[in-house]
Amino acid sequence: MTKKIRIGVLFGGRSGEHEVSIASASSVMKALDPSKYDVVPIAITKQGQWLVGPAAEKMLPPAEILRRGQKVVLPADPQAAGLIPLEERPAAASAALDVIFPVLHGTFGEDGTVQGLLELANIPYVGAGVLASAVGMDKDVQKRLFRDAGLPVTPYIAFARAEWERQPRRVLRIIRQKFRGPVFVKPATLGSSVGTTKVKSARDLGPALDLAARYGMKVMVERAITGREIEVSVLGNDDPKASVPGEIVPHREFYDYTAKYLEEGTKLIIPAKLTRRQVKIFQDYAIRAFRAIDGSGMARVDFLLEKGTGKIFVSEVNTIPGFTSISMYPKLWEASGLPYPALLDRLIQLALELQAEKRRTEYSIQLPSGAGGALAG
Repeated sequence: MTKKIRIGVLFGGRSGEHEVSIASASSVMKALDPSKYDVVPIAITKQGQWLVGPAAEKMLPPAEILRRGQKVVLPADPQAAGLIPLEERPAAASAALDVIFPVLHGTFGEDGTVQGLLELANIPYVGAGVLASAVGMDKDVQKRLFRDAGLPVTPYIAFARAEWERQPRRVLRIIRQKFRGPVFVKPATLGSSVGTTKVKSARDLGPALDLAARYGMKVMVERAITGREIEVSVLGNDDPKASVPGEIVPHREFYDYTAKYLEEGTKLIIPAKLTRRQVKIFQDYAIRAFRAIDGSGMARVDFLLEKGTGKIFVSEVNTIPGFTSISMYPKLWEASGLPYPALLDRLIQLALELQAEKRRTEYSIQLPSGAGGALAG
């Protein structure tokens, strides 16, 4: 009988998207085939504590399976091979893991921090690496890379929170000079539209900047595009594939946190009603954006299709998109012929394949005999 893969599903976290992560993780765990996987729920509290067992299960909407509850830590030592209990217990051995599925959204999870820890621990993990995760969370750096790759982005400016707090009049003047119509004000390093405001009046600009600055050290202001919101899912490592495009039709003025997670009414149109030429452009842009940030595993690429002009703008890449069974990322792959359980299988396979490729890399230099003494002298 084939040995089961022991997979740690990592969820929760310290970001403002904590609850979103829990919902995504619950869907992932329900869909993982128990004949293939031994699932270990690993919760991160809002205070940053790592938990397994009943303590982790209590953070999930329905109770999931595991053996015991205790605080754990993932050490950076690759010899540890898994989780280490924090409390001293008889026979408290390392809980070895074959792969980790980070279902974390936002800061301290989707931004490269956890990915860096997993790299140090030498544990395979699903999704983007350190660089792509960090860039994926920084919309300013992301857009610079898109422009360098020849991809169209909306006009925008970004500045540090400290600059806004020190010179608010100067910042307001620069924004008013650059933009003549409505703008979106958002934290440059957060997702799920947390802290985002659509500003139509000059008097609302200051409060919107204050709100965005609460959630990030860098704030971004970009021109509001009137049009359609199109999304494409990307899957793969060296040879990524793009799904059919889908469309978000929010019941609110824009697709904010409330529209995404707290209220019903937003429509997902899959596949989006587009011409064949538009579909090809969206898919091409999605793969190019994925490669521009050095993506791997998965990502959802968001676009804006401007009303009237028909111009397409790359909005952003999400390296850990929402993963509930009704989220856009898995729904797009389902419409493309890859059901949710098979999608999870493929993502785990991609993580293991990438880890095997990493092992081919040499990280030390083999010196010829006697060379060490020569260098020392």
